[in-house]
Amino acid sequence: MSDVTTTSGATTSGTTTAGTTATEPTAADATTFGTSSPADRHMRADARRNRARLVEAARAVFAARGSDTSMEEVARTADVGVGTLYRHFPRRIDLVEAVYRGDVDALVARGDELAEGAQAWEALTQWLEAFVAYAAAKRTFLTELYEAFGKCPDLAVSSRERIGATTGRLLARAQQAGAVRPDLDQRELMQLVGGMCMAQGSTVEGNLALLRFVLDGIRAR
Repeated sequence: MSDVTTTSGATTSGTTTAGTTATEPTAADATTFGTSSPADRHMRADARRNRARLVEAARAVFAARGSDTSMEEVARTADVGVGTLYRHFPRRIDLVEAVYRGDVDALVARGDELAEGAQAWEALTQWLEAFVAYAAAKRTFLTELYEAFGKCPDLAVSSRERIGATTGRLLARAQQAGAVRPDLDQRELMQLVGGMCMAQGSTVEGNLALLRFVLDGIRAR
């Protein structure tokens, strides 16, 4: 799976979205760590809530406006001051990275949920549908994502590996159940689905329709 296919949700970003991400605490929160007063704990929780609101707002605004999104618009949507936004995310690229990490986390969590609770074929089908939605959401701010990958090269690699591992687990489970042809591996499957998602002019609705043909082709006879 190429770097583009892992960045092209979600979504979650059908995209299932995540309110928090697995990034390190920001400098704005650093002064509250190591203290134990109720006021400090309240400030820390408040900062976390503001950060989550900003990430959620950015996800929504990016989906609507793509690369035209301004930091001020994100702050207005989150109903926080611009100063609060810049304390959490000093640069636009930091906010993009937070949205992307959250969307990958949500997508992988969806895969884990499906592996535990759905039958093998349905789990693989719903996972690929979730990936199609996730990929569509990433297309709205690809330029910023490429910049994020330049800033943090491991970001694309680790995300690709996590998505690939989840795909491989759900695919293997479906193959063991006799639902999927045995001569298919996860790289081939994600190259097929990911390439479809990156086609010029593609839409979520169109890709979900094309996914039906993919699923028909990989099903065991």
